[in-house]
Amino acid sequence: MNERHTAPSLPLEQGRGARRSRFRLPYRIEIDPAGGQGPWWVPVVSIVLALAVCGIFIAWNGMNPLTVYAKMVKGAFGTSFGFTETLVKAIPLLLCGLGVSIAYRISVWNIGAEGQFIAGAMAATAVTVYYPELPTVLSIPFMLLASLAAGGLWGLLTAIPRTYFGVNELITSLMLNYVALLALNYVVFGPWKDPKGFNFPGTPMFTEAQSLPVLGATRLHMGLVFALAGVLLYWLLIRYTRWGYELRLIGANAEAARNAGIPISRHILAVMLVSGALAGLAGMSEVAGVTHRLMYGISPGYGYTAVIVAWLAKLNPAGLVISSVLFGGLIVGGYSVQTIGLPSSISSMLQGAILFFLIAGAMAGKFRLRRSR
Repeated sequence: MNERHTAPSLPLEQGRGARRSRFRLPYRIEIDPAGGQGPWWVPVVSIVLALAVCGIFIAWNGMNPLTVYAKMVKGAFGTSFGFTETLVKAIPLLLCGLGVSIAYRISVWNIGAEGQFIAGAMAATAVTVYYPELPTVLSIPFMLLASLAAGGLWGLLTAIPRTYFGVNELITSLMLNYVALLALNYVVFGPWKDPKGFNFPGTPMFTEAQSLPVLGATRLHMGLVFALAGVLLYWLLIRYTRWGYELRLIGANAEAARNAGIPISRHILAVMLVSGALAGLAGMSEVAGVTHRLMYGISPGYGYTAVIVAWLAKLNPAGLVISSVLFGGLIVGGYSVQTIGLPSSISSMLQGAILFFLIAGAMAGKFRLRRSR
C-alpha cells in the first residue's frame, strides 16, 4: 500500500510573513532625534547648492551666473581695497557670530544679536554725547565698557524670562530686536539728532578721540583686533577650562549635566550675558570704527546674518573666522555687481539660500540608513 507524502503546512501567520518578506527592501530609514547637523561637508554642499539655485534665477534674468559670481569674487577679494572692505564687514559678523555660538553651545537660541548690537552702539554713542571732552585714553575704554555692559544686559533680558519663567528665548530675543530698533529711531530722530546735520537722522560726527584707530588709508579698524582676540578667548575657554567643559556637557545632555550638579540656570544667565556683550562690542566697533556716528539703519542685519555664520561654522572658532569673511565678501560683492545691472540684494538671496540648505542638511543629518535584517 503506497503512502502519500505531503509537505507539512505552514501556519497562516508564518505563511503571510514569508510572502511579505519577498518585498522587503534591503535597507530602511531610521530617524535619530539626537542626530547633529550632518558631516563636515554639509556646509560645503550647502554653499554649492545655493550658488546653483541662485544661478538659475540669475540666468532667468538674462545674465551669465559665472560672470556674476566672478564679479562678486573680484569685487570682494580681487583688490586690496575690496579685501579690506570685506574684513571691515566681517568684524561685526565675527563678533556677533561668536556671541551666537556661545549661546548655541548650551542649546540657547539667541536670535537677538541684532538688538544687542544696537544696544552696544547706542551705549557707546551715549559716552560721546554726554562726555564729549574725554581724551582718547579715556573715551575709547569707556565706550568699550559701555557697549559690553549694554549688550550684556540686553542679553539678560532674554535669559531671565527663560531661566525663571520658562519663556521661549526665540520669542523674547526676536521681539527685543524691535524694541532696540525703536529706541534707536527715537534717539537719532529726537534728542541725539545732529542740529547741523541737515535733518539727517543721526548724531553728530565723532571726534578723532572717539574713533578707533585704522590701518593706513583703509577703513580697517581696531575692531579686527577685538574680534580675533574674542575668537582666541572663545577657543581657550571652550577647550581648556572647566566652564567650557560644563557648557559642552550641557549642550550634549542637559539632563546628565543637571544630575552631575551643574547649575544650568546660572550657566544660561552667564552665557547670555557674554553673548550679548560680544554683540554689543560689535555695535561699538561699527559706530567708532566705520560710521563715526550713530544713525538710522546702523546695521544692515549683522545680528541676523551672524546666525547663519555660526551655523555654517558649526560653532568652530576657525570656522567662524572663515564664514564671517565669506559673508563679508558676499556683502561687498553684492555692491560690486551693481555696476553690471544687478541689485546688491543678490547677496541677501545667496545668504537665504545658504541658510535654507544648511537647515536641510541639519534635517538630513537626523536620518540614518540601516540594513534590514
